[in-house]
Amino acid sequence: MNTLGKNLPPLASLLPFEAAARLGSFSKAADELHITQAAVSRQIRGLEDNLGVRLFYRRNRAVFLTQEGRDLARVVGDALHSIGDSAALLRASPRDNRVVLLCQLCEAFYWLMPRLSSFHQQHPQIEIQVVTSTRPLTEFNEHFDVALQSTRRASGSHPLMFTASDEVFPVCSPAYFSAPPPLSLTALQSGTFLHHGSLPPHLLEWDTWLQVFGVALKGSARSATFDSYPLMLQAAVEGHGVAMGWQRTARRLLESGALVRPCVESVYLPEAISVYRHQGAGSRAEVVALLAWLQAQLLSEDTR
Repeated sequence: MNTLGKNLPPLASLLPFEAAARLGSFSKAADELHITQAAVSRQIRGLEDNLGVRLFYRRNRAVFLTQEGRDLARVVGDALHSIGDSAALLRASPRDNRVVLLCQLCEAFYWLMPRLSSFHQQHPQIEIQVVTSTRPLTEFNEHFDVALQSTRRASGSHPLMFTASDEVFPVCSPAYFSAPPPLSLTALQSGTFLHHGSLPPHLLEWDTWLQVFGVALKGSARSATFDSYPLMLQAAVEGHGVAMGWQRTARRLLESGALVRPCVESVYLPEAISVYRHQGAGSRAEVVALLAWLQAQLLSEDTR
């Protein structure tokens, strides 16, 4: 054994000691570490025996650090924080073959997942890690290489690679309206409007979509609001109302018959989706490959 190994105290005792020193309690340390108070007491007693000094004064049910205990607590605390910081950096460091794709929850759930296998078939050596967020790109503080989000949401200094179109129209369950489609926009307002309450709002919500056709959203219109787009779509599938459907995310539900378009009106958005590269991602071949695949997938589905 080298000199370092000979000088080190029992490493298993350092976590219980640090927790007890920081919290000032064996029982609180036990709760934090999910072990018994007896186990904490036993580990600290073993550490004291190994060092040959008393680390805590034990008075009734309370414990207090001795001077030696305070000195060791400072050293152990600094060392554990340093180890934790290094581990966090290692976890955040991307592997050479891994690309982190940040995607809005709705696009990840309905659009990306059914298609991602084709990327793996083309690039089996590249690992795609998908992370999702419902907030704008500027509010995502973790690592990513490529991001896909609705156009006009805040993107900071990350360079825009390209945009893609989408189409927006009402969707509902096949049996929601008693009258057969197509319905007029006036008749559409007899239903319950399902809203996606995102911050900031998406490009089109019910009021702005109806305004395109010169129709005002009635103040008496029934409504229900959801903080999740997938949840709102599922509410439409279950017959709770009419949702604002985006072609890319609602397509499979329409194709399966779970949803239908109750009216013919539709709004085409030529730049609905934006794809960004992280400002520090550089030109790694893996990032370039993902960007090319996303562009091919998105542009091949342009409805115009």
